[in-house]
Amino acid sequence: MQNKVLILDFGSQYTQLIARRVRELNVYCEIHPYNKIPKNLNYFKALILSGSPYSVREPNSPRVNLSVLLEKFPTLAVCYGAQLIAQEMGGLVSASNIREYGRANLFLKEKNSVLFDGISNNTQVWMSHSDKVDLIPNGFVRIAETEYCKSAIVEHKKKKIFGVQFHPEVVHSEYGMDVIKNF
Repeated sequence: MQNKVLILDFGSQYTQLIARRVRELNVYCEIHPYNKIPKNLNYFKALILSGSPYSVREPNSPRVNLSVLLEKFPTLAVCYGAQLIAQEMGGLVSASNIREYGRANLFLKEKNSVLFDGISNNTQVWMSHSDKVDLIPNGFVRIAETEYCKSAIVEHKKKKIFGVQFHPEVVHSEYGMDVIKNF
């Protein structure tokens, strides 16, 4: 069976670019709105959660029942998606005192992450967020941080869930395509 990736769109301006990057790796993917998940998930091998202009702290922000999805698929969660996973799995998301927008340097804290195989420390990434994950959920480890974001990358090694606060799909993230490929 062909590898197929399901991308759930929470309204990010970069969702189409995420799909383009996945397709550049010769992997088929489909974008679906977060509230229109396909009934038959057996066609998919992995899940990507997009960013969003919303904050997970807002009462009417986009939500999805993650319990089945995260058990079924290796997952790459970008920005809002990472914050949503953190919040839904018992972590704590709060407003950041300093909004990170634009270039930032990523400092690896954990060297044994499949997501960052072959990627050097102090690499440039592109940030766009005003919330931060203060407390990561049980089972997750911090993989990398930036100057203002201590949970720039988190990973649940057993469940193969990766949360990235930066946008690997944009060209400003030096090793962004490697991150997507490693996922």
